[in-house]
Amino acid sequence: MRCRLSGEDQLALPGGGVVPLIRVQLESDRATARRVMELHRADKVHRESREAAREQAWRRGWTPAGEPVFVGITNGDPIRLVYEVEVYSEATH
Repeated sequence: MRCRLSGEDQLALPGGGVVPLIRVQLESDRATARRVMELHRADKVHRESREAAREQAWRRGWTPAGEPVFVGITNGDPIRLVYEVEVYSEATH
């Protein structure tokens, strides 16, 4: 279950708590995007882009609370890899 709150998504937890999610987009080339999608479909991880998503969360002032989750790619030019990152709400800016 996801809800919108102050422009950020939240993941509802059993017991009533929530974990904020931020969406991160990483510029990519077609070959890398294709490779990341292939790995995702095989239940594997593209470690470089996952780490880049984690670093982007830190640069935005958030403390990651878990592993970034690949959610897809954009169709635009440039192509972007899209990740969601759980973050701690009390450790912002």
